[in-house]
Amino acid sequence: MDKKNFIPFALPDIDEDDIKEVVDTLRSDWITTGPKTALFEDIFSEYIGSKHALAVNSATSGLHLALECVGIKPRDKVITTPYTFAATAEVIRYFDADPVFIDINKNDYNIDPRKINEFCLRECVVRDRVLYHKKTNAPVKAVIPVHIGGCPCEMDEIGRIARRYHLKVIEDAAHALPSFFKGRKIGTISDLTVFSFYATKTITTAEGGMVVTDNPEYHKRMKVMRLHGIDRDVWGRHQDKRPGWYYEIIEAGFKYNMTDVAASLGTRQLKKADLFHEKRKWIASAYNKGLKNIKGIRLPDCGKNTHSWHLYIIELDPGRFSRDDFISKLYEKNIGASVHFIPLHIQPYYRNKYNFAPMDFPAAYECYEKVVSLPIYTKLTEENVRRIIDTIKELLS
Repeated sequence: MDKKNFIPFALPDIDEDDIKEVVDTLRSDWITTGPKTALFEDIFSEYIGSKHALAVNSATSGLHLALECVGIKPRDKVITTPYTFAATAEVIRYFDADPVFIDINKNDYNIDPRKINEFCLRECVVRDRVLYHKKTNAPVKAVIPVHIGGCPCEMDEIGRIARRYHLKVIEDAAHALPSFFKGRKIGTISDLTVFSFYATKTITTAEGGMVVTDNPEYHKRMKVMRLHGIDRDVWGRHQDKRPGWYYEIIEAGFKYNMTDVAASLGTRQLKKADLFHEKRKWIASAYNKGLKNIKGIRLPDCGKNTHSWHLYIIELDPGRFSRDDFISKLYEKNIGASVHFIPLHIQPYYRNKYNFAPMDFPAAYECYEKVVSLPIYTKLTEENVRRIIDTIKELLS
């Protein structure tokens, strides 16, 4: 690998104004959760169009808080996809509850609503407005759809199923800033939605996330649980007329708060979110145009919905090309690539705990064996994009 000419798979886009904002926070009297976190929550809520936003130290934390506030308990079941990153399912296991994996739609890699409905009809029964799994008699409480790469799930059908079976919907929107489903911004559709600000995402706080909801009770509960179950955080005590030292622990909570250092970066990044999205759309359009006539390769298709283009996933015909060899050859040509995702049901923990086999979820497994994620981030130059396209043409010709 030639480090000087290497095009990495992903890079954050942080400019001098971002750095100055962080430095301003570091020089202030307040660096943990405080005024800049509150500001970030306010402007993010306005940007999404939600009534409430809660900043957290990771999207994983946000998913955990969201499940806690809707009342997930041990033995409960939560419907989700095996075609996702570790966090989506592991937060279910935090409660000693069980993920119910539902296979994906091969077109967009998102959870297939028809298969959710089949599971509910064939394997469950409703009693007293609660959906129970027939075999285990465990309640099925919620569904976590994941917008893979930033292409929205079929939220109308998922919403109809959730209402029919009294399920809460918690969207894993780690990839979906900004994405739109039938003109509605992701974050305005379901009970709760969780975004990620990890280093590779559209906007970044290095690590961090945000939970949005229109439900004031959910927001209130998550705010308490975000910081040790204390009735008011340090900034709240600082602002209160009562003595700042007094607080009450009303629950056994967590340590999931975002710092003002991270939030100050987030406030600056959010101002550029639409500009960043436009650059990602341009790169995706260039890939679509440059790669469209190569036989044995399938390009991503999000239909009429608005894709955030966090990922650009292509699919190689395994009868013509070896996916693993292709990635290795890209690397030899100084271009990074990745795979999204290794399905959870073939990961040792889930495979062993639930006795899964690869073809238990055939669509997820078959897609995994064919997919490659190409670089797509705002610091890519036109020359970089052209080089990636030309290299792929050369390798697959």
